[in-house]
Amino acid sequence: MSMAGPEAPPTAAPVGGIAFAGCTMVAAASASAAQSQRHGHAHAEARRREVVVNGRRIKTVDVHAHCCVPKAMAVIDLPLEAPGLLMADTSGRIAAMDSQGIDVEALSINPYWYRTGRDAAAELIRIQNETLVEFCAANPERFVAYATAALQHPDLAAEQVEHAVKKLGFRGVSVGGSVAGEELANPRFHPFWKKCEELGVLVFMHPTGTRELEPSGRLGGSGLLTNTIGNPLETTIALSHLIFEGTLDRFPGLKICAAHGGGFLPSYANRSDAVIKTFPNRVGPLPKKAPTAYLRDGQLFFDTIVFTPEALHHLIAETGPGQIMIGTDYPFPWTSTEVDLVLATPGLSDDERIAILGGTAARLLGIS
Repeated sequence: MSMAGPEAPPTAAPVGGIAFAGCTMVAAASASAAQSQRHGHAHAEARRREVVVNGRRIKTVDVHAHCCVPKAMAVIDLPLEAPGLLMADTSGRIAAMDSQGIDVEALSINPYWYRTGRDAAAELIRIQNETLVEFCAANPERFVAYATAALQHPDLAAEQVEHAVKKLGFRGVSVGGSVAGEELANPRFHPFWKKCEELGVLVFMHPTGTRELEPSGRLGGSGLLTNTIGNPLETTIALSHLIFEGTLDRFPGLKICAAHGGGFLPSYANRSDAVIKTFPNRVGPLPKKAPTAYLRDGQLFFDTIVFTPEALHHLIAETGPGQIMIGTDYPFPWTSTEVDLVLATPGLSDDERIAILGGTAARLLGIS
């Protein structure tokens, strides 16, 4: 594997889903922790919302929160998108978490490296994953993270995931909704999916938009449609291919959490069932189950970023409550009320609310 330096065994068991390895990383994490303590006064004074369901204090887990690693971005001279992504001073982020009732954030990085050459990608991912460990070690009770991988080099990506899990202690990995225009269901990515299944990690899938449509101008004009429609559309396309191309059948142990409520697929998944009956000779090789079954049977998970109790109620009706976990998209201000959204959604039992608010995410990400 293209990793700098020897691979040292973990020096401690995973804490909150992340372990740290090697003396260098421990020293860096300690320095980051000291910095966090200096900023501790700001968020210690803020009132921390404690979420209670039927008299029981529960741990809430946000599976969709973003950050960045400037040292990794510098490898390919990528500019910073938003200051809120920085983790040098987490006081503002933790204050927001405290206000919203979020106990733990699972940090992810939207892929910007899928067109990068192998050597640069190896270095970028090494820096990025090691720094994510430092972020989490500085505040182990508040942050876990998804590892990153260079999917454009599938064999390298598989090695990176194995290193991230076995040496760095990650319990999840993040991916985009496509890889430089290639579908995630492309057979060349099978080594990556096989490794994720083998290691039992949760894959958090976040779209990067439908860039292939942008030159046509159809997503131009008002409304920021490249994001508003383009992001959930890419997720819809990606999930549909993973179902119809047999990727989920080939790797039945995969667990994928799709951002933004799974895009548009859960809202109209029954059409995917209907097309098999309507055009049986044109669908191609059929998946082993009805397409809607994949939304419910334990391979696909979805965050709560659907904005209203009615929309969340419908998502749960299509997928089941066991497939849903809260997400905030921090630091982007799409929502700050996901805890209240879950509490306000009708028809849920206390146990189901507890699972959505944090129980399911804690189980999948190894959070105690």
